[in-house]
Amino acid sequence: MDILNLVDGRWIEGSGAEFTDTNPARPEEVVARGHAASSEQVEQAIRAARDAAPGWRATPHHERAAVLAAAAALIDAAAEEWGRELSREEGKTLPEGVAEVRGAARILRYYAAEADRESGEIYASPRRGENLLVMRKPVGVAGVITPFNFPIAIPAWKLAPALTYGNTVVWKPSSLVPLLAARLAGALVEAGLPAGVLNLVYGEADAGAAIIGHPGVDVVSFTGSTEVGRAVIARCGELAKPVQTEMGGKNAAVVLADADLDHAAEQVCAGAFRSTGQKCTATSRLVVEESVADELLRKVAAKAAELVVGDPLGAGVDMGPLVSAAARDRVSAGVRDALGQGATVLAGARPYTEGDLAAGWFTPPTVLALPGTDVDVWSRELFGPVVGAVRASGPEEALRLANRSEHGLSAAIFTRDLGAALQAVEHLEVGVLHVNSESAGTFPWVPFGGRKLSGFGPREQGRAAREFFTQTVTVYLGAPA
Repeated sequence: MDILNLVDGRWIEGSGAEFTDTNPARPEEVVARGHAASSEQVEQAIRAARDAAPGWRATPHHERAAVLAAAAALIDAAAEEWGRELSREEGKTLPEGVAEVRGAARILRYYAAEADRESGEIYASPRRGENLLVMRKPVGVAGVITPFNFPIAIPAWKLAPALTYGNTVVWKPSSLVPLLAARLAGALVEAGLPAGVLNLVYGEADAGAAIIGHPGVDVVSFTGSTEVGRAVIARCGELAKPVQTEMGGKNAAVVLADADLDHAAEQVCAGAFRSTGQKCTATSRLVVEESVADELLRKVAAKAAELVVGDPLGAGVDMGPLVSAAARDRVSAGVRDALGQGATVLAGARPYTEGDLAAGWFTPPTVLALPGTDVDVWSRELFGPVVGAVRASGPEEALRLANRSEHGLSAAIFTRDLGAALQAVEHLEVGVLHVNSESAGTFPWVPFGGRKLSGFGPREQGRAAREFFTQTVTVYLGAPA
């Protein structure tokens, strides 16, 4: 399929470098091709978004919502087909791909319903004949930059709130997954989104930098690596431009001695190995109370070894490939470094050397016993199916070890003790905490985001997104004398 950019309501071929979208399970298979937008085309997209902003802002909220709802219906109707395309270009298993597409539709429906919720507040004034109104207005043009790992869900949870609250958008997705980006943009256009309200441009770092630095872009929402995210934050700081970033995660699962160990092992593996570990909320660190460590680690290793790795479109496959050769090489190098620093293999670790798994970007689900928390794999995000485990003498040390990270996105704790769970709520330095469930997973109606180097700026999703995509106007409304 030929991938086109969307600029001012027109699908146009990019004038920049060519990119190729290949199937990571079979790298010789081309899924789609396209050309990046040139710098002039990025400029046109931003200009189109600015020109469209007054009309979209003036459109009644219920009319904006109707576009989102109609797009959600189109996405739901195409979920099976698009889920298959998602698996082919990103590597998720087919059930995960279909679920992600349906999840994007759910996100759009949630933000369509914002038209039926309160949109401001009224406060009492100490002065007679006056009311205080707090009203919300769109911020203007939003620059949106999204990663490869959730090619339709993450864009949906940025675009939907931006659009429902009356903003226009210039969006640069990852060129690794261009097809699902085109599908989402196409659904919104087919649903009736006016020209210029959403502009989709493909490109690499230079295109992102052009969007971030342009004076015609009012706010920037970014999801990606911590390294790039920090540069985005710094640049927006120079420009005094509001920014929202969701960056890396090095998420811990804490298993206490009283936990249901079978359930904990199952959930740890789900958090570590679903989506091939390519989730910012994936479990990549495991802290186990010493008295149950041997038993729990045996169970986790056994479950990891049982996982079926293969073509994500195949029946019964539990885990597909990583997204690219570079991703596979990064994960393999991280495992080698960990072994060189004293880690012990409990499951996986050995690269595939023959057959289809060696030909594609596959890596085995890997469980490592670590000698301590000073091993690089404890702190460095590999973004793959690797979990490193350490032992803790008791609950207090377990929480301390879980906090020993520059990141603070998500965590999980497994315990039957309500007091221990409440201690985790109090002391774990994360933005998302799961009690007796995997560290990954989020719902669109509750806030999402992290602490430390995992996030900066207002939270995403739920009504929290309103804090970023709107600005308040406080009105002192007095009766005429």
